[in-house]
Amino acid sequence: MSGHRYMMFWQGVRMVVFCKSSDRTQVRRSERSQAIRARAAATAAPGPRRASAPRRTPQKRGSVIRVFGAIVVLLIVAAFVAVAVGWSMLNRPAVEVAAGAPVEVEIASGSSTAAIAEKLASAGVVENALMFRLQSRLTESDGLLRAGVYTFSTGMPYDLVLEKLKIGPDIVFYDVPIPEGFTARQIAERFTARAQIPEAELLALVTGGAGEFAADHPYLENAYGDSLEGFLFPATYRVKEGTSARDVVEMMLDKFDSVIAGIDMSYAKSKNLDLRDVVIIASILERESKIQKEFPLVSSVIYNRLAKPMRLQLCATVLYKLPEGTTKLTNADTKLDSPYNTYIHDGLPVGPISNPGLAALTAAAAPAKTDYYYYVLTGKDGSQTFASTYDEFLRAKQVYQNVFGD
Repeated sequence: MSGHRYMMFWQGVRMVVFCKSSDRTQVRRSERSQAIRARAAATAAPGPRRASAPRRTPQKRGSVIRVFGAIVVLLIVAAFVAVAVGWSMLNRPAVEVAAGAPVEVEIASGSSTAAIAEKLASAGVVENALMFRLQSRLTESDGLLRAGVYTFSTGMPYDLVLEKLKIGPDIVFYDVPIPEGFTARQIAERFTARAQIPEAELLALVTGGAGEFAADHPYLENAYGDSLEGFLFPATYRVKEGTSARDVVEMMLDKFDSVIAGIDMSYAKSKNLDLRDVVIIASILERESKIQKEFPLVSSVIYNRLAKPMRLQLCATVLYKLPEGTTKLTNADTKLDSPYNTYIHDGLPVGPISNPGLAALTAAAAPAKTDYYYYVLTGKDGSQTFASTYDEFLRAKQVYQNVFGD
């Protein structure tokens, strides 16, 4: 009986549990159905959606396009304005000049396109240097522009200027370097070789035409042999094509005048030496010494010997009348019958033996103060040893023999 009641009890419990479980299942199904109906109702109902972002309408999309288009237009306009302003500035003339006026411009050798452009613009030949450089680049003219002296017109078109510069100058100039210590004959040969000056005409003037220039250059009066030797100042001369031999001489004499005017002659005058004497001494320095810093020392030897008096006995004064290219003297050479030979004649030679530069002229006018009477070549670099006594001179000669083997 009790067992039967126990079974009935558990069956009742299962029934209750089952009923409660069934109730929950029904509730869940009901809730899901309500949620589905709510979503369906929400989908069908009008109004904004909460979960998704709003879509752009065609009207808003059109507004954005119009704004973007306006910005692009403004940028294009700004770019055109910038280009116009820049073009105006580029084409602004570098200088204000009347168009068509003739102007001479010299283009130096080795000038870059930029340097040429600046020179042309500053002269008014072209309106703008930068535009000239651009045109040169576009026409592949860089590196083809030739040096020289040109006659242009102001305000010329860039292409015409470039074409002219590529063809070459109207006026041809020659640069002729004349080294210190050249003789008059060597100078004539150099001008002929470098500037096509007629050699015979120039040689005749520099070796025997001093009197023709004495009116403007009084120191040439009574020049020995009527020679211009010593007064043709060494420098680099720019000579225009077609220049005459006489013009070359005038150019060199004018240069000598300008240089000598800046040299103090007071010491030389105190020793009773005039301009011609100073030029003679300077011409000897150029030939006796290879090192300019020794010029004042060699000059002091000459001054000291003149004051002693002692014969100068200078090799260069003998070599001047020996065949060109002779470098060493023999004992017979020292006896050469020549008015320039200071081995057999007292004092200075009768005239200069070369054309001295500024350093030699300065040392000849104001020598170093020494008690030297001798000098001997002792260095392969041309340096010399100076001596006050004959014994010192002999020792220096021994050094020369050891170095050069003579």
